[in-house]
Amino acid sequence: MRVFFRDIHDWEWLPRRFDPIRALALPRSINALLGPRPRVIDDGLWAKLLWAGLNLEATDIPRGKAGLIYPLELVRAITLTWLFAGQRSNEIARLRLGCIRWQHDGTAVAGDSTQVLARDAVCLLDVPAHKTGTAFTKPVDPLLGQAINAWEAVRPDQPKRTDKRTGEQVDFLFSLRARAISSGYINSTIIPMLCRKAGVLASDVRGSITSHRARSTIANQLYNAKEPMTLFELQAWLGHRSPESTQHYAKISPNTLTKAYKDAGYFARNVRTIEVLVDREAVASGAAAAGEPWQHYDLGHGFCTYSFFDQCPHRMACARCDFYMPKDSSKGQLLEAKDNLQRMLATIPLTDEEQAAVDDGQAALDQLLERLADVPTPSGATPRQLLPIIEVRQGHAPKA
Repeated sequence: MRVFFRDIHDWEWLPRRFDPIRALALPRSINALLGPRPRVIDDGLWAKLLWAGLNLEATDIPRGKAGLIYPLELVRAITLTWLFAGQRSNEIARLRLGCIRWQHDGTAVAGDSTQVLARDAVCLLDVPAHKTGTAFTKPVDPLLGQAINAWEAVRPDQPKRTDKRTGEQVDFLFSLRARAISSGYINSTIIPMLCRKAGVLASDVRGSITSHRARSTIANQLYNAKEPMTLFELQAWLGHRSPESTQHYAKISPNTLTKAYKDAGYFARNVRTIEVLVDREAVASGAAAAGEPWQHYDLGHGFCTYSFFDQCPHRMACARCDFYMPKDSSKGQLLEAKDNLQRMLATIPLTDEEQAAVDDGQAALDQLLERLADVPTPSGATPRQLLPIIEVRQGHAPKA
């Protein structure tokens, strides 16, 4: 519709009264939903496919009337490339002869050298130019390099063919009988073969298992590994031009999210530091429904029976309102707490630092009590109003 009205304007059939690009633009809410949505293969299913690829035999390869359509070395190299390289099917089909390079301590090593060891040598794969960028090099598992070297050792000489993307005359790695392997060979042959050997279906809850799902699965596992790749490292490994493309593949797995949630300690950070004691007898007998306190918050010297203790402004400096219940073991201590503190401060010699710490703590407590002096308690009275009542309860004459 936008193109239709644009052409009408260009032909001057209608005056330019409105802009079709703006008037018929896609809503932002819908435009935000557009984009790639890579589908990850389940870890258990992917492990079975890996096992099938690593244990591939000649009897597993589809046969024609004259025997094997492709030799075992070729099929094994394509299979391991799909399982380990994390590349698109078109890029796999366009890999060139000699795309594997070995390095040991930064020094190049010949592919047929006996010095190449899986645990010592680094295997590098040269990926050709693709739809989003130029050619690049990435590290891969040595198993993949050994499989490709095995195919190159028995690969017959092939004529060069034109790379349709770059227009160059190149030697394709996966080429036989003067014909290159098609990009659909993985979907049509490799994946069904692996599913048969692994004894699994060729589809799961997310749909059919396709060649591109291996790319998203490998990227997801690299991002959620014990020592995960960063977003920019994963971008370089996948060959993306911008990290926005990589974000579609870098999905946090539920296991990683669960571990991160536990490590964050949300519950531990927000749990109350004051122990909550529940009177089960009051709940069982129905007294709690009648209004009798059944939750007791341990304050150390007593209990608070206010149900909404966490919302009380005096929870850090209890004002001894009607919800306060002293402990039996601390009633005698409460009568002489203040006098004992003053006596200790007078009789125990303190250093200057200790005296300053006591004075600072006492000043901070006095400031807190002064700010809360006129704040109503859950029972309605303020601490200033409750102070004479508390002194009478403790056997002291109220202050003037």
